[in-house]
Amino acid sequence: MGVSRQTAQRLTSQAMAAGIVKVRIDHPLAECLELSRRLKEKFSLRRVDIAPAQTGAAGMSNLIAELIESLLSRTEPLVLAIGNGRTLRGGVLQMSHLDCPQHSIVSLTGNIAPDGSAAYYNVLFSLSEIVTASSYPLMVPVIAASSEERSALHRQPGNARVMELTARAEAAIVGIGDLGPQAPLMVDGFLTQEEVEALSRAGGVGEMLGHAFDAAGTLLPRDTRVASAQLPDPSQGLFVAAAYGPTKRNAILGALRGGLVNGLITDEETARWLLDQPDRVSA
Repeated sequence: MGVSRQTAQRLTSQAMAAGIVKVRIDHPLAECLELSRRLKEKFSLRRVDIAPAQTGAAGMSNLIAELIESLLSRTEPLVLAIGNGRTLRGGVLQMSHLDCPQHSIVSLTGNIAPDGSAAYYNVLFSLSEIVTASSYPLMVPVIAASSEERSALHRQPGNARVMELTARAEAAIVGIGDLGPQAPLMVDGFLTQEEVEALSRAGGVGEMLGHAFDAAGTLLPRDTRVASAQLPDPSQGLFVAAAYGPTKRNAILGALRGGLVNGLITDEETARWLLDQPDRVSA
């Protein structure tokens, strides 16, 4: 065109200021950032990270890894509470080694499988192999055999100490389970099919740490066998749920409607679906 780069930049700036030229970034990341902004506004969330549609489980894992790494890269001591599950563990396995002895990582949920072995999708143990923060496992099953067993386990000094730490965590990351035919609590052997179906009949759509809730995000009457810690209080810090996929959507929506969390990591398709849903259950 016979003009210098500086002249072209100046003319472009003038054209943009006059509204003659508009610049739009058509990129999956830009779309995800806009979806994130809208979800924050709709559900009053502090943080939302969205994996582009084509990235699948790998995109979710990368976002989870980035969040944990950013939290543990802080210089001031931090108590990070964390749940279990396939999605979270996938993120941890993508992390780089971090030297962060000033921090503490505490488990929010049981680390023992129904047969007494270490839970396969344990996150804390995997994380403790990657970072140098102090780790505090909760040595209980997600759901105990009875309320008496749960009480006895919680009275053990080590578990009591972990419960104290979870109550003052500045940040927490958990997964969300659905209560459908392939509910994680049933697949992993903590609940029977009949027990999961009973939760569904009572209005349950999802669970976090074994605590079930309905479509409005109201917690169902507590099962006294649940040995996990109480759900973190979003008013006391960052509480992020990481979940994605069609089977989890109603559970995610319920958690957001009820204000049970103030942060979300999910996939692009789920984000769009959430934005299309009413932010409260109709009467």
